[in-house]
Amino acid sequence: MTPTQKTAGLFTAALGMLALAAIVPTKPETPKPTPVVQVPAPLDDGAPLVQVALLLDTSSSMDGLIDQARSELWRITRQLSEGKRDGKSPRLELALYEYGNDGLPAAEGYVRQVVGFTQEIDRVSEALFALRTDGGSEFVGLAIRNAVVALPWSNDDDALKLIFVAGNEQFAQGPVSTPEAMRIAREKGIVVNPIYCGAMQAGVSEGWGEAAKLAQSHLLAIDHNEHVVQIDAPQDEELARLNVEINDTYIPYGAQGQAGSTRQAAQDQNSSIFGRANVSSRSSYKASAGYFNPSWELVDALDGGRVKIEDLDARGLPPAMRGLDAAGRAEYVAGKRAERRAMKARILELTAQRDAYVAAEREKLGEQDSLDVAMLSAVRALASAKGLSFE
Repeated sequence: MTPTQKTAGLFTAALGMLALAAIVPTKPETPKPTPVVQVPAPLDDGAPLVQVALLLDTSSSMDGLIDQARSELWRITRQLSEGKRDGKSPRLELALYEYGNDGLPAAEGYVRQVVGFTQEIDRVSEALFALRTDGGSEFVGLAIRNAVVALPWSNDDDALKLIFVAGNEQFAQGPVSTPEAMRIAREKGIVVNPIYCGAMQAGVSEGWGEAAKLAQSHLLAIDHNEHVVQIDAPQDEELARLNVEINDTYIPYGAQGQAGSTRQAAQDQNSSIFGRANVSSRSSYKASAGYFNPSWELVDALDGGRVKIEDLDARGLPPAMRGLDAAGRAEYVAGKRAERRAMKARILELTAQRDAYVAAEREKLGEQDSLDVAMLSAVRALASAKGLSFE
């Protein structure tokens, strides 16, 4: 937030100071994170695990940051899904936190877990589009501590565990000090990557550089107000059509079936807000192994070993499956699975063509200082230590 924004509204500021005094006495007590039900991960098939917690400052100057996260989510997740270790693509689990917003509970230090670790990235997209900014106190250390303590981080030494925390205020604020936040993360093998929203030198002055040193990472700086250039390509029209048509191969089932199907369609619509290129990125991610929705979709649930075809309750199935016996259900699912595989193959073919076109265009423009560029560059730098390659 700018100094002008921070001095606006004296009455609101006075109330904020009273609330702050209540949670940060002379010897502050650290607010405890609120437990949130986690979306269960699929059965472990030996795939390398990548866990990423994204901590976003949602104070009143951060609308640009939120828009970058919304617009680049599918490019980020798609590229992360393309990593390889011993020929296997990684299982990506993504979590989202917000902090520094007066609309959040003062008793919890203005920090909120929005989505716990999930492979169902549509849930993260839905949450990003629901975020709203407001003035507040940015307790970065507390946000990091909460993410470390509350999320179910893997105990696997080979897992790549990352926190990306983005903001533009002084890092050392609130009841958890910078050294303490970094120590807690290091003890669990989590690498904290500070992303300063502004000039690099300003980030150093505000303590974000020191945080990066303590985390044994690198300070990243982005222009959070820059509009990310979306490069259109000749393949976009067909990719947009396939992005919608592939939804017909998804079979909603159980208590979450209808909500999941509705969420999928809504995130298709949200992706289109940022143009055809963003829709193509989403379509490409849908074709990857990373797009996995076992909590509500039957093919993924069966492939992940979550359910058995003979145990399904007919009341939780779509009308076309309710009158079928186990063999008929299996045949119906096999047909949808085959349709999906064919569509994915076509999407991947188009994506390869599109990537070549976009790479040539992007070389002319040069890389931008945006959230996706910062995150992907950091992941590539850290992944090799875990045997992962994202080339």
